Amino acid sequence: MPIRTIIVDDEPLAIQGLELRLQAFDDIEIVERCANGREAIRAIRTEKPDLVFLDIQMPGFDGFSVVAGLADIEPPLFVFVTAFGQHALKAFEAQAVDYLMKPVDEERLATTVERVRQRLAEKRGAEDSERLKGILTEVAPDAMPDDLATDSEPSANRFEKVLNIKDRGQIFRVDVNDIERIDAAGDYMCIYTADQTLILRETMKDLERRLDPRKFQRIHRSTIVNLDNIKSVKPHTNGECFLVLQSNTQVKVSRSYREVVARFL
Repeated sequence: MPIRTIIVDDEPLAIQGLELRLQAFDDIEIVERCANGREAIRAIRTEKPDLVFLDIQMPGFDGFSVVAGLADIEPPLFVFVTAFGQHALKAFEAQAVDYLMKPVDEERLATTVERVRQRLAEKRGAEDSERLKGILTEVAPDAMPDDLATDSEPSANRFEKVLNIKDRGQIFRVDVNDIERIDAAGDYMCIYTADQTLILRETMKDLERRLDPRKFQRIHRSTIVNLDNIKSVKPHTNGECFLVLQSNTQVKVSRSYREVVARFL
């Protein structure tokens, strides 16, 4: 399946150079070329590409503004391309698939394209599974295989093993197994491990999609816990309860999430 791709750069020679290098990959199909951020936002909304190679420093809307301007739609995969290495931290904070320096090295580009293929394969596999489950549920619910009828065994490869968290001017690589709980604070997430608390700029909904639901469950509108870190359960009034974590922290399970959590405990 072709990887529908848009190239965004305010330098025509940079577009031509990257396009020339991308000819080595048969599955890359360039559907649009954009000279600035506003053109890029319009093209991405219209073409709905799989992948965007996005320059960072452009007049008007820079690359990060393009990503922010697409927050209301399902975004494509982004690879940032720039001549300035100081943007690397911010690029990974924006959940870019990769970050390439100009002039783009051919071997480095091949690594990036392979990484894109893997991410798209995971995404398409999940979408195909959901589509098949929907069809079977409608037309033949009794014939639906057990492994498709339940979400209790999602593919572990779909989910993050390590989170890259930019905090206090550094990037911390946090093994998700070390996370005890996650609390929402507006547009920020507080990530708690045994020995530190880190702040991640991301919505609860987006972060929840990246974590394995067999291990991480929402127990409150603003709290996710690592089920492996639960030491005991304390019943409370009005159908609520508290989970006691390994750190002896107590977190409340609201009634609306009680049945969901109960399936895993």
